[in-house]
Amino acid sequence: MVKRAAMAVAVLVSILLAAGCSGGGGSKNSASTTTFSADHPVNINYWVYFTDPELGVMKQVVAQFEKTHPGIHVTTRGGIDDTKILASITAGKSPDVAESSSSDYSGKYCSSGAWINLDPYLKQDNIPASTFPPAPRYYTQYKGNRCALPMLADAYGLYYNTAMFKKAGLTHPPRTMSELTQYAKRLTVRNSDGSLKVVGLDPVNGWYENAPAHWGPQFGAKWVDAQGNSIIAKSPGWKAFLKWQKNLVDWYGYNNLVKWQAAAGDEFSPSQAFERGKVAMNLDGEWRVSLIKKDGSKVQYATAPLPVADSMPQLYGAGYTSGSILGIPKTAKQKAAAWELVKYLATNTKAEALLSNGIANVPTTTASARSPLLHNDPRFAVFVRIFNNPNTATTPVSIIGAQNQNLFSTFNTAYQNGHASDLQGGLENVDKQINAALKQASAGGVP
Repeated sequence: MVKRAAMAVAVLVSILLAAGCSGGGGSKNSASTTTFSADHPVNINYWVYFTDPELGVMKQVVAQFEKTHPGIHVTTRGGIDDTKILASITAGKSPDVAESSSSDYSGKYCSSGAWINLDPYLKQDNIPASTFPPAPRYYTQYKGNRCALPMLADAYGLYYNTAMFKKAGLTHPPRTMSELTQYAKRLTVRNSDGSLKVVGLDPVNGWYENAPAHWGPQFGAKWVDAQGNSIIAKSPGWKAFLKWQKNLVDWYGYNNLVKWQAAAGDEFSPSQAFERGKVAMNLDGEWRVSLIKKDGSKVQYATAPLPVADSMPQLYGAGYTSGSILGIPKTAKQKAAAWELVKYLATNTKAEALLSNGIANVPTTTASARSPLLHNDPRFAVFVRIFNNPNTATTPVSIIGAQNQNLFSTFNTAYQNGHASDLQGGLENVDKQINAALKQASAGGVP
């Protein structure tokens, strides 16, 4: 799945700065019209972060590529993280095609020139921007340099227990935050001693997929201004989100939720709380549909878009997304052949559908969302629609990667557990920290 693994930001920035200074094509490359012959095939290397069983699915799709491109042979290597990709570029021993697990790294790859600009190739092959929905169109570039293409994504929505809904007399999923709060309280069950037995919705930051980035779009929250400066303290949506979250946390009692979480089960195991009926509603990604089946859970459930702020009904149906990205390292030896593979994986409707079915992530082209080859589970289809909604948002592409999210999340936790009480002052401090990190990274330092 596309679920991201966190990297050390300082290490990545320092490696990228070094990569940006080494020799190579950078963004000044021009597209090639090289043709390839089965009699004299070109060999290219493709590095991905997937491991089995997902790696096996990827190799099957690559094998289909080789059948349609007999002049290109691909060696696919799995289990590769961004640190290894960046180090290989610095050493001049990179693969021809690299896949990053997260669009959080687009800013680093594009701003440093570690991955080449793909615009000449897109223009050469008449691939329009509308091939992709707005969100991936945005998160694969940095300041106009499109150094990546999307390939599979995560979209976030609401999972809800239909049996519990029926028992509570609830006939439809919540659409607004006030309705979500009412449902959460109504679905909560306490033990005789007052402790939590079943939680309607656990809003605690850091639990499973709860994060400011995943909730923020439902409140219309903004990260940056037109110049890329952090404006979290100036965005009314973030304050609305934090107040809603804290009010619900306080209703449960922060310590009560923490105690309940201790026995709720690990997120990526058959003991996961929603799969065992310990939580009635949960924010989660599309991959959960596959995991519920794989884990043998008997939970009766449905999915829906996340509720939105009461004042923003027009946002209902949208959500948050991020995804894996494909690029061609500046030190790749076979750039023309590499482009053929990138183009196939990122834009071929059949390939996207097969990868989506096998890896259980959302396909990332507009056409693949309508492909009859996609598995037709209506609960998964909800996430495909969320991804393609024009109001679906993502986090800002930045040279500091996910550091802005990490700084915000630290304050989020302190505010909800009562260790920080000054909401406005705390958010202003987060902005200062983020803007300082941006300034230092832009100047060539390591934040």
